[in-house]
Amino acid sequence: MEKRNKIFITLTLFIIVVAVLGLTIYKVVDDHNEKLLHVKSEYIIGKAKTCLNEKKCTGTKVTLKTLYDLGYLDAQVNPVTKEYYSESAYVLKEDTNYTFHTN
Repeated sequence: MEKRNKIFITLTLFIIVVAVLGLTIYKVVDDHNEKLLHVKSEYIIGKAKTCLNEKKCTGTKVTLKTLYDLGYLDAQVNPVTKEYYSESAYVLKEDTNYTFHTN
């Protein structure tokens, strides 16, 4: 009976440790991916701001194709999925706020 209790306690502790480690690893990877996407978005937004400030881009919506054609960017890759962003992805200017939208 005592050996059976030790097995159950050990198994329970193992399950708890694995669950905590799994959730922690998931959270760390998720936060890392979020930061990668934020940095990439800020880079693209910065290039769109430069294009707008130099008056080479007009309007409130600047597509990646426009930035590619004007030489502000080379083809951009999503750092998480490793796929190229669509040329129709765009930066939207609303008042003083800029947001990057993928399709």
